[in-house]
Amino acid sequence: MLERLNQAMEHLERHLDRPVEIAELARIAVTSEYHFRRLFSALAGIPLSEYVRRRRLTMAAAEVVAGERTLLDIAVRWGYGSAEAFARAFRAVHGVGPGEARRTKAPLHAQPRMSFRLIVEGSSSMRYRIVRKDPFSLVGRKARVPLVHEGMNPAIVAFVRSIEPATRERIEALSDQEPAGIVNVSDGLAGNREEGTELDYWYGVVTGAEVPADLDVLPVPAGDWAVFEVSGEFPAAVQHLWRDVFTQWFPSNPYRSRPGPEISRTRLSADGAHAEAELWIPVEPVSA
Repeated sequence: MLERLNQAMEHLERHLDRPVEIAELARIAVTSEYHFRRLFSALAGIPLSEYVRRRRLTMAAAEVVAGERTLLDIAVRWGYGSAEAFARAFRAVHGVGPGEARRTKAPLHAQPRMSFRLIVEGSSSMRYRIVRKDPFSLVGRKARVPLVHEGMNPAIVAFVRSIEPATRERIEALSDQEPAGIVNVSDGLAGNREEGTELDYWYGVVTGAEVPADLDVLPVPAGDWAVFEVSGEFPAAVQHLWRDVFTQWFPSNPYRSRPGPEISRTRLSADGAHAEAELWIPVEPVSA
């Protein structure tokens, strides 16, 4: 998988001054466009679109400093419709405009070419199982919140606290299948895992029961789920598991993510410092 990803990156680099064809990159990586975007963001730490923007402006900066082309020619080559748009993008990355960079030879910022390689750290293994689930409903309350990679998410904490205890009890009573009980769900990430990206957070349950009209509901089609287990400090253990699934498990297993909600079932110790958790990720075989 990593070899195929690197082949896709080589193709991207050779065609950096052309429109990005995600379908072609996904074909080279032998995966879906959806999974390619998600996997790249998890491995690289930035969305593919942002990486491409930085690489283009790195290449453009070299041409600006060389002084062999006009600034408009450079702007057009790297995908900008006007010198003004190019100057704004250039300044956002390099801290100076292209004209000033050419005149003063000011220090600039470079985005190196990316390649992926496997680094073995320790000898721990990831516990997982593949579960086939029939269609179900996710029922509860939802809110639009920003993604937080490390530590507690203040927006989620405030949202959960705003739910009346009686409503929480009604929601939990609807749980009739695994993952059992109250679950925390992320949905609507659209392939972008940059910190601050907005997503739909759900406080709810997985159920096949009839849904009360005053609760939010998300119908979820049948499909396969990879279920991972973790035990450790909260919330770090759960957040690190999420990261490791995309950066370690997917590149070395014959599955890819598919569109759908990502579900975590977390049980906390009395002091809230330790968690026993399951993470449910919608997947499909790579050959599918």
